[in-house]
Amino acid sequence: MERAHFRRLVREALDEIPDPIRRQIHNVDLVIEDAPGEHDLEVSGIEHGHLLLGLYHGVPLTARGENYNLVLPDRISIYQDNIEAVCNTDDEVREQVRVTVLHEIGHYFGIDDDRLHELGMA
Repeated sequence: MERAHFRRLVREALDEIPDPIRRQIHNVDLVIEDAPGEHDLEVSGIEHGHLLLGLYHGVPLTARGENYNLVLPDRISIYQDNIEAVCNTDDEVREQVRVTVLHEIGHYFGIDDDRLHELGMA
């Protein structure tokens, strides 16, 4: 899939976030990468044989103290090649992008993987 089309799918996923929630997201860069590097695989703790589809790099809102300021933006990486590898159709890619973006935004808000799974975002 062309990167421009994939980028549009990511934008669509972001546009689905309700405005009251979206207004609470600050200082976060969302980047599309082909695949995770070794460091990202290591810090993610992903099990061998699984593909990492996205990764939140940062300090979740729930872990920030009152002195949390003057920091570089948090970053959400979305891994296009890995998402495409687990999907068979464009519709599956669209849905997986949506789930992955919402999953990583959930981590920004401090929601853990178990709860994200319960919410259908895993």
